[in-house]
Amino acid sequence: MAVRIQTTDFDLSSELAALRAGNPTVGAVVSFVGTVRDLNEGAAIDAMELEHYPGMTEKALEHIIGEARQRWPLFDALIVHRVGPLLPQEQIVLVACTAAHRGEAFAACEFIIDYLKTDAPFWKKENTGAGARWVDARVSDAAALAKWSRA
Repeated sequence: MAVRIQTTDFDLSSELAALRAGNPTVGAVVSFVGTVRDLNEGAAIDAMELEHYPGMTEKALEHIIGEARQRWPLFDALIVHRVGPLLPQEQIVLVACTAAHRGEAFAACEFIIDYLKTDAPFWKKENTGAGARWVDARVSDAAALAKWSRA
């Protein structure tokens, strides 16, 4: 289990190779990579800035990985989340899960990203030609999280 918050980009291939290295029982590696869009709510995005509260953010992400591991028989899980200024098409987040079978890995990966989109302590600000605006979670993101019936 690993959580990293960083300003630098990540290499997807290297991250996935490291996650499954040394475990021949891994039968499934599922990953999600989120990127900065160039358009949101009808406005062109020049850049996005992500902020977080160091210490609190890592603990919250470790907690959600722990919850995923209680729900599904995962071998490992990884969250890499970037902060700072980002440009359209740049990678923001990587969530990856390994398991013996694809069903568990897919479910856990989706669970983790649904949590990240709604409850993780990150603050996003989009910079547009009309100025800066803070981004809230979408109603659809809350609906996606609700299906997991978190207690």
